[in-house]
Amino acid sequence: QVQVAESGGGLVQAGGSLTLSCAASGSIFNIYTMGWYRQAPGKQRFLVALITNGGSTNYADSVKGRFTISRDNTKNTVYLQMNDPNPEDTAVYYCYAEIQTWRFGAKDNYWGQGTQVTVST
Repeated sequence: QVQVAESGGGLVQAGGSLTLSCAASGSIFNIYTMGWYRQAPGKQRFLVALITNGGSTNYADSVKGRFTISRDNTKNTVYLQMNDPNPEDTAVYYCYAEIQTWRFGAKDNYWGQGTQVTVST
């Protein structure tokens, strides 16, 4: 069994900062890509940022220069540092991790249940 759990969401003022964390636990052999998606009410879920196990990153254009994704492989944890957020960043943020549970197993995506981020003016 694998669990993925986010933390750190909440209310933040526009122009402030907030850090989200996401930890994977359980029967894990290896973790590959980790990342964050978000979904606002009435809109589709889309990729905010991802980071490979080699440290390569990719960001949505709307958050480039403001958000930073990082990971600590010793803790199976990925972070999303949100700087200078604006009300358009208000959404439920979902973490995912591409995990291999045993040496010869396939890679599967595991998702957290989401954490609400609300940016106030």
